[in-house]
Amino acid sequence: MIVTMKYIRLNKYSIPQRTQMKNLVVLLFSLLISSKAFMQTKTFTYLALGDSYTIGESVPMSKNFPNQTAALLKKAGIKMEAPTIIAKTGWTTDELQEQLSRTRLAVPFDFVTLLIGVNNQYRGRSADEYAKQFEELLQQAIGYADGKTDHVIVVSIPDWGVTPFAERRDRKQIAKEIDLYNSINERISKEYKVHYINITPFTREATTDKALVAKDGLHPSAKDYARWAEKIKEVMIKEMK
Repeated sequence: MIVTMKYIRLNKYSIPQRTQMKNLVVLLFSLLISSKAFMQTKTFTYLALGDSYTIGESVPMSKNFPNQTAALLKKAGIKMEAPTIIAKTGWTTDELQEQLSRTRLAVPFDFVTLLIGVNNQYRGRSADEYAKQFEELLQQAIGYADGKTDHVIVVSIPDWGVTPFAERRDRKQIAKEIDLYNSINERISKEYKVHYINITPFTREATTDKALVAKDGLHPSAKDYARWAEKIKEVMIKEMK
């Protein structure tokens, strides 16, 4: 009897408890396998909304951030359709809205990214106007993602003031205005509980690394877009599981 009592004390769990633990481990393993199988069999869709930063002005189409994101996901063994890109160089928030009103999309999409606002800033549009139109665009983006806010990713506005194009301009003022616009889109993104990726610090590294700027002296290079794509890929994979 004494030996039996010692045996029982040496075992942390009773036989029923150990059975429950074993069943739990089996269940978790099954869910993990099911999740991986789902990611390997489903073909995901991705809609990218924006302006020149989304189409990848001055870099090959395959090197813009939406296509680099899709390529990274495919490399990870995930099936992806080619990204649907609604973007054009020079577009402001209202111009993107106008295009979307005339475009029929095969909704819903599994993921949606939104990067817009630099041309509002460049043209001297008001911050209040930007806030209103950005919020409306974000609502549309959420709708395109079937209401799944965690499948929508807002990307911050790059700081073009550090590029050669901004020579002889007030770089500090540009940075100040970009920061204002980004504070607006970040605040609204948090209110709607969507993902927010701040790539602006990446773009500001172009002050010391000229390889981060495309040949046109204004837009990001494929090297910089690759860093954005890596961040976006991480969010997408997290939400796929």
